[in-house]
Amino acid sequence: MTAMAERVLDAAPERFSLCGLSMGGYCALEIMRIAPERVERLALLDTSARPDAEERTARRLGLIERAAAGGFDDVAEEHFPLFLHPDHLDGFLPVVRQSAWNVGADAFIRQQKAIMSRGDLRPVLAGISCPTLVLCGRQDELTPLDCHEEMAASIPGARLVVIEDCGHLAPIEQPEATSAALRNWLGA
Repeated sequence: MTAMAERVLDAAPERFSLCGLSMGGYCALEIMRIAPERVERLALLDTSARPDAEERTARRLGLIERAAAGGFDDVAEEHFPLFLHPDHLDGFLPVVRQSAWNVGADAFIRQQKAIMSRGDLRPVLAGISCPTLVLCGRQDELTPLDCHEEMAASIPGARLVVIEDCGHLAPIEQPEATSAALRNWLGA
């Protein structure tokens, strides 16, 4: 995760606004650990500052093993219901499925390893001083509401936005509500 954050910092302007969704949020928090002075405003969407619990790491290792053995399609199909609110499965499953196929097994494995490598970034939260939006879908199963409440309570002045009837992919599932929150954040 640190290497990912450093690549973003190398490519970014000296000062910038930063928005991260899910794994992008993990990377955004790592950027805040490394170079908080470069970030003008921060948005954390459907993510967490917590490290993986042992059982999540064990599950990820199992997924990696299955994907590496040629079972990526099955691993991806099992994952899809965790990403979306049940009411959105039919409408957005093709988009999520195509995204997974575009990423492929090798990148999936690298992503899982990066996610498992992240540390506990909760100590970073209290030092965040830029305008911060913490946004999540109320029915996010992968990074539940309590993760977002914890981040918002720990970041001085952070604004928590909870999107109703929404799982882990707020920008896809509820684009109007997500865009409105982001426009407000950019104008803050």
